[in-house]
Amino acid sequence: MEGHGGALFYIGPLEVTSAMVTMVAITIGLTLLSYFATRHMKTRPRGLQNFMEKCVEMLRNFIGGMLDKSIVNRYLPFLGALFIFILVSNYSGLLPFSGRLPGLAAPTSVINVTAGLAVCTFCVTHYTGIKQHRGKYINNFIKPFVFMLPLLLLDEFIRPLSLTLRLYGNIYGEETVISNIFNLVPLGVPIIMQALSLLMGFIQAMVFVLLSCVYINGAYEGEA
Repeated sequence: MEGHGGALFYIGPLEVTSAMVTMVAITIGLTLLSYFATRHMKTRPRGLQNFMEKCVEMLRNFIGGMLDKSIVNRYLPFLGALFIFILVSNYSGLLPFSGRLPGLAAPTSVINVTAGLAVCTFCVTHYTGIKQHRGKYINNFIKPFVFMLPLLLLDEFIRPLSLTLRLYGNIYGEETVISNIFNLVPLGVPIIMQALSLLMGFIQAMVFVLLSCVYINGAYEGEA
């Protein structure tokens, strides 16, 4: 797991780590994929466009089952991008030498990255509540009694902490276990563990987005 800690190089005061390099590579890769999939849009999609449209439709169905129907299309780009980025980041930890080779480490195995994703969800959640209910949004934190305000505010700040630690803990833990198993048993067992990690990586991305949907929907439908 040596690739997780320490700087590869510095850009001024900015410390560039393996996880940052992988994250930039994933972002560029997904951007190029989106560009080529939508470069020549056709009424009857084929090839990459068809594949991407099916992916978007599956995400819309998944997200639409948890959000108010009137806001599904509004938040689909954010939640869809969140799911895809987390999923690809999780899977990047299964690449050969991930965590050992400089410049290759799963971004979601670094707590700063998962915290950043959780903060994004936190901001979007309360932006939604304020936009929908305006000044009356505060009513959600003082009902049924005003003295509940500190507890309800604490709960709101615990949510991003929970998102952060859940994703970070699971991905970092998986990478650590697989790395140790590779050192003990180079063949056979690690491959089985990596196959299970494919499922777990998908589940972790799904859970993060599911909880984000719950929080956003709660803010949108909250009492005013």
